[in-house]
Amino acid sequence: MSEGKIWIIAIALSGLALGGLLYYSYHREQYLTSPQLTVPGANVSSAIANAPRHYPIEPLRGAPAKATPLPALNDDAAIIRALAALPGGADLRALLRPPALIQHAVATINALPDHSLGSDVLPVHHAKGDFQVSTSAGVTTPSLANAARYAPYMRVIEAIPTPALVAWYVHFYPLFQQAYQQLGYPHGYFNDRLIVVIDNLLATPDRATLPALVQGKNGMWDYADPALQSLSIGQRTLLRMGAADSATIKAKLRAIRADLSGKSLPGS
Repeated sequence: MSEGKIWIIAIALSGLALGGLLYYSYHREQYLTSPQLTVPGANVSSAIANAPRHYPIEPLRGAPAKATPLPALNDDAAIIRALAALPGGADLRALLRPPALIQHAVATINALPDHSLGSDVLPVHHAKGDFQVSTSAGVTTPSLANAARYAPYMRVIEAIPTPALVAWYVHFYPLFQQAYQQLGYPHGYFNDRLIVVIDNLLATPDRATLPALVQGKNGMWDYADPALQSLSIGQRTLLRMGAADSATIKAKLRAIRADLSGKSLPGS
């Protein structure tokens, strides 16, 4: 179970996260390329207006009357500046991995309910150091020492207020929509897909203990329980993080979902 850190704060997850969010994946798939995308214009706006949708993006209450113009989709510098300017976003710049931040965030988010994910589409740098395991009484589990590697990501997730993250996402939504359509969903609506992804992550079973691991193919670590190994890549990622970090991310996801859908889930 070789891993990297998916920062889905990709709310933006859209978390660019989404959530924020998230974040550790297995290097199992080949590189997923993203086509060269252009600046959103009339055609993109029309596509957004005409795309079937269950959770439409609406201006947030209290948004300024004159919105800041959007940068080009490939203008990573402008996107990074906007993210770093969010409350609590000062440490985010060092975690991001351009180029094509929005495209890679969309590709990462879109793939989380699947069984695998290409590591080269992550919009953030991999966590430093090697993934560590612990063995006791013949049972191998993820080591608690991994928490130190993930701490910079968790600090950012906790520091950025959900309303600010959602407002950023809503403002930049045309770029997410454009990237999603050019990823291969010309009639899709990205915010609907984001809600599906969040619901999949929130359905991850809660565990008080870290799951047992076994050596898999190519020296990677797999879950010993076939039922856990069959879960989506996003759910398997949450399971390996430990109860505290997993709970923090789930709480963030519930808050983001409530803001984007207008509905709160039980436990929010």
